[in-house]
Amino acid sequence: MQITSKLRNTKIAIQGANVLTPDGWLKDATVLIEDGQFTRIDQTNSPDGFDLVNAQGLQMLPGIIDLHGDAFERMICPRPGVNFPLPIAIADNDRNLLASGITTFYCSITDSYEPGLRSRDSARALIDFILGAGKQVLNCNHRIHIRHEEANIVGHQELCDWMESGRVHILSINDHLPPPGNQKRLSRYLNSVKQRSSMSIEEIEELIDQVAARRHEGEAQIEQLVNLAHTYSIPLASHDDDSPEKVTLSQQRRVAIAEFPATVDLAAQSREYGAAVLMGAPNLVRGGSHLGLMSVAEAVKNNVIDCLCSDYHYPSLFYAPFKLQELGLMSFEQAWSLVSNRPAQAAGISDRKGKIAPGLDADFLLISPDNPLPSAIAAIASVYVTGQEVARYHIK
Repeated sequence: MQITSKLRNTKIAIQGANVLTPDGWLKDATVLIEDGQFTRIDQTNSPDGFDLVNAQGLQMLPGIIDLHGDAFERMICPRPGVNFPLPIAIADNDRNLLASGITTFYCSITDSYEPGLRSRDSARALIDFILGAGKQVLNCNHRIHIRHEEANIVGHQELCDWMESGRVHILSINDHLPPPGNQKRLSRYLNSVKQRSSMSIEEIEELIDQVAARRHEGEAQIEQLVNLAHTYSIPLASHDDDSPEKVTLSQQRRVAIAEFPATVDLAAQSREYGAAVLMGAPNLVRGGSHLGLMSVAEAVKNNVIDCLCSDYHYPSLFYAPFKLQELGLMSFEQAWSLVSNRPAQAAGISDRKGKIAPGLDADFLLISPDNPLPSAIAAIASVYVTGQEVARYHIK
């Protein structure tokens, strides 16, 4: 992999690529880019003053937009209780994103009552770095997705301030606190916290009891957050809706993105009121949900899916459209829209991201179509963000 300089000519002509446009493929096209935006598609000749990029034999695809990805947590905390400095972890994570073809990343930061990795302190540090010093070193377009736990009632005003000041770009409402008497959920949650902290099982159980005793205090806070999201045009997401009642509540909250609904019927109910259904690409690549819920293949067959995200595994997001085509569930063109244009629409950024079209940001991939394994590491030749080549790879 080669990271290339951002200090390049602002006028670039990509020549000879097969380009995936909103209207389908353009063969052997020339695409003009000026000041970080597409200006002409299928231009026959390149005007003077443009840097020429020979893309003969390559395909040009819109860059991937990942609305929900939290694999960066393993870069920060690769073992329970073992943490690396944020600048190192997030800079390395940036390379992983580019290597998977992700050009816009909604960093899914959990705002929880847990200590450590998913604490408010960690959330604050991540936001400060990504929106501050990180701008100098991160090549992928980073945005902030706050996954707020309903039972986290501490520091409410700070979260409100983040939303009012434009530091939050998606807000999802999560509830991972195990309900009383649900042993299966409790066991899964204990194991999950154990993997990202050095707390003992007894300490985690004590934390659950303390948080559960006060969770009712957060009900008014949640409604305020929902209102703020609409006031400041922040897309609102639900998470893991597993009953008609929860979907109805999401509808009342005017949720824009329904993350991981549990069944086909619930996904259909979400779409009926206008939410975009978001599911994880690892679900498709692995052959099903790791929680035993609705599979992506099932959702596609029933036409109840709008977008795919990396969830916990970045490379799956690049591979998923190829897999959908391979399974005969979608054309490649339709499948690629699940990772580009349709996430842009769901997040409210389709006026500048998600397509290769004049006036939009020039975020795109150049890939080799002739790989037996259509994985990102084998297929991607170059990654461009706002018209600048930010990564280049050797293609065999």
